[in-house]
Amino acid sequence: MNIEQVRDFCIAKKGVTDHFPFDNVTLVFKVMDKMFALVGLDSWEKGEQKINLKCNPEKAEELRGEYEGIIAGWHMNKKHWNTVTINSADVSDALVRELINHSYNLVVNGLTKKAKVELEKLEE
Repeated sequence: MNIEQVRDFCIAKKGVTDHFPFDNVTLVFKVMDKMFALVGLDSWEKGEQKINLKCNPEKAEELRGEYEGIIAGWHMNKKHWNTVTINSADVSDALVRELINHSYNLVVNGLTKKAKVELEKLEE
């Protein structure tokens, strides 16, 4: 996957916006103003295609043990975030999409009732 494909996949989800809240190289994807994915564009320019994704703590540990291309979230809460190397030998595009979906769903499930209602009202 390239950065455009990652962005298109993330932004197509209901209620998702993208921002640069920290600096001009860290692209952050949010659903209802809650982060679910971060991409350091400067690392992509260097050939390191990585994305930070929220993850269920037990699943996060499992994935880190199973895939070389998945490590504890860089500059993130290591319990709840993984850094996924896209296009690594053992991380397929299908797995990346699955993990993006997992991260998005975790955040949506954790939204307040009010935010969930607002999300449901949004057009796809």
